[in-house]
Order: sequence, then C-alpha cells, then structure tokens
Amino acid sequence: MDTKQIDYVLELAQTQNFNRAAENLFISQPALTYQIKLIESEVGFALFERSPRGAVLTPAGEQFCITLRNIRDEFRRAVEQGQNFSTRYRTNITIGLPMRSAVYFLPKAIEIFEHDNAGISVTPHYLPLYDVSAFLKGEEDILFSRLKNIRNIPGIKIYPLFKSRIYLITERTDPLAQKEIIQPEDLEGRTLMIGGGSPPELRAVQQRIIETVNLSYFNSSDRETTLTNITAHKGICLAPGFLNDHNGEFAWIPFNCPEYIDCVLCTHSGDKRESIKDFVKLLQKIYRDNEWFMA
Repeated sequence: MDTKQIDYVLELAQTQNFNRAAENLFISQPALTYQIKLIESEVGFALFERSPRGAVLTPAGEQFCITLRNIRDEFRRAVEQGQNFSTRYRTNITIGLPMRSAVYFLPKAIEIFEHDNAGISVTPHYLPLYDVSAFLKGEEDILFSRLKNIRNIPGIKIYPLFKSRIYLITERTDPLAQKEIIQPEDLEGRTLMIGGGSPPELRAVQQRIIETVNLSYFNSSDRETTLTNITAHKGICLAPGFLNDHNGEFAWIPFNCPEYIDCVLCTHSGDKRESIKDFVKLLQKIYRDNEWFMA
C-alpha cells in the first residue's frame, strides 16, 4: 500500500459511500472501487461490507483502519518535521541520553551552539537508562553514559563530562531533608529502597549500608516506582545526582560516601566532523564553568 491508497481506505471508511468518497478524493468511482479491491487482495481480507446503501467496515477493517490512521498521522508529522528541518538546517547532530536531567546544561549548549553554527541542528534522543545499542547501531552521533558502561567498547572516543555524586532522595518534609549532608548512621531505623537498575557503584553503597546500619530495605523495580513509593511514605532511596530533574518535588541531599559515577560523552571514532567535536567541547566547557552544580 502507498499513501494514496491509505487515503482511499480512510476516506471510504469515513463517508461509507463510494460515490461521495470518490468525489472527495477527486477520482472516479470505478477507480476507487478498483483500488479498494486491489488493497483487499493485497492484505488478504475484506475491509468493507458492500450494500446498495454503501460500504461499512468489517470488524477486521475497523482494526486495520485504526493502524492506518496512526501510520498516516506519523507520516504527515515526519514530512512536516523534514520540511521544517530542510528549510533551516543543512546537518543534524543527535545526542542520546536517558532523560533531560542527565545532561542538565544540554539546552544551554544547544542554544549557544546553534546560534554560533548556523545550519546545524542538535537533536536529543531519549533512550532507556544505560542502553548503548542505538548508539552502536549509529543512530546517535553522541551518547551520554557511565564510563564503566562503555569503556571497553571499540571504535568510540570518550570525553569526560562530570563526576556524579550519590544523593539521598526523600520527601521535602522529611527531617533528613534539613541536613546538608547525610551520614550512613542517619539512616538508622529507616526503610531503604534498593535495586531498580542501580549501577554497580550505587549497589556497592547500598550493600555497605545494609551490612552496617540497622535499617529495613526492599527492592524497588524501577526509578518511577521508587519515586512513587517515596511519595507514599514507604521509604527513601539513594540515586546518582544526574537523575535529579530539579523540579523541586523531592529533596536531594548529598550522601557521605567515597563512590561516585564517572559520566562521559562518547562519539564514533570514524566520525570526523568538526561540529561533533565542537559540540562536545562546548558541553565540557559549560560543565567546567559550573562545577558548583555537581558539588
């Protein structure tokens, strides 16, 4: 099926009348009838039940049209985005990251870079946490990652960005939220949520606390579940600072431990574009100029 045929099916589904649909599509009724038969032959099932009064979708046709509408809408959006891009930019840089907060200064970097480099666009691409598969397939030009997650991968260049501390996350009304730094003994008698995709550095901290501090703990499956449980007064948790979305809903208090997470940017060794290097250098400079942010 092509896009015109998708329009034929959806218009007939809307009007339920071959003559009216053909008029709206600016084609003849026999041509529309032929196209619908051709489409039904291609998909292998009847889309419409014909009658002297018109045509109505079969149950299979109803389900088929739901998907067709989504395909048409996505295609139109893709065309519009392509048109917008083609009029403003000559090239694009894609950066993969798990969430906007991971590279807090990314919007600032994009604004500066696109102002100074007319015709070059920078597009964020949001990925599952610690997932490098799309980058390795070449779908991203730059990837934000933990150093330990990618340091043994061949064919990439690694650029240090910042060191992320470990923080305790609590409700803002929690007494612990008033402290400037959390000591392990401050967690006595509390309930600590662990797991949820924690990186090895964080798991080491969690395990040490469990072994040395008198507290309760339970596994939480993922970040969103953990934050929901905090709001439900079920516990507190530790997390890398780069996951802080800075929306003020929770208190993030530095935790006193020697562990930290090396956060880096990666590029493909074979990508020789100066624009890639320039954007990475810009992000590095912004983070150097704002070292207070990670303190």
